[in-house]
Amino acid sequence: MLHILYIIAITAEAMTAALSAGRRDMDWVGVCIIAWITALGGGTIRNVLFGHYPMAWVEHPDYLLITAGAALFAALIASVMSRLRKLFLYLDALGLVVFTIIGCQIAQEIHLPLIIVVFSGMITGCAGGVMRDVLCNDIPLLLRKEIYATASIATGIIYVAIAHWYGPTNIAIFAAAAIGLAIRLLSIRYGWHMPKFVYRDEHGEGH
Repeated sequence: MLHILYIIAITAEAMTAALSAGRRDMDWVGVCIIAWITALGGGTIRNVLFGHYPMAWVEHPDYLLITAGAALFAALIASVMSRLRKLFLYLDALGLVVFTIIGCQIAQEIHLPLIIVVFSGMITGCAGGVMRDVLCNDIPLLLRKEIYATASIATGIIYVAIAHWYGPTNIAIFAAAAIGLAIRLLSIRYGWHMPKFVYRDEHGEGH
């Protein structure tokens, strides 16, 4: 079940990434690259940091075809996708929790400390979007006031707490996904935000 959700998630992430590439007037190669980075970049960074090989897209090259195909299809139906913005926000939220849980599981498999397991989940869930935003010259969503990384961290903590102290992995996956998804979707629905740190030099810039 988690694998099916993963395929849905990388497809949705690739499609939304295509729109980001289109806003920056990229050609079809740029569209595919942004899609790959968004959908598969978080897991790639995690694996590089923790020395966990092979990469998912090396072991399963069809992921590259799925994401590239989804991105190019999104480019063709871009006018329709603008009307489906809410649907893709929800699919993005699903991707966030699925990627987070998978990242936690990978860290568990290589017996990393619990705090690193949660950190691994956050990297997997958020890093692809950060790289997309950087390459598209946008402020990364992770660094803005939206409840995004917070939802990922909450998902990871709940998963780790149940899987480590209670036991059944299926229950941990279900509970973490349900609560993490609820946090993200409710924040979208009601406009919840994290507090902002605002600092202005009273002497002005350059003084």
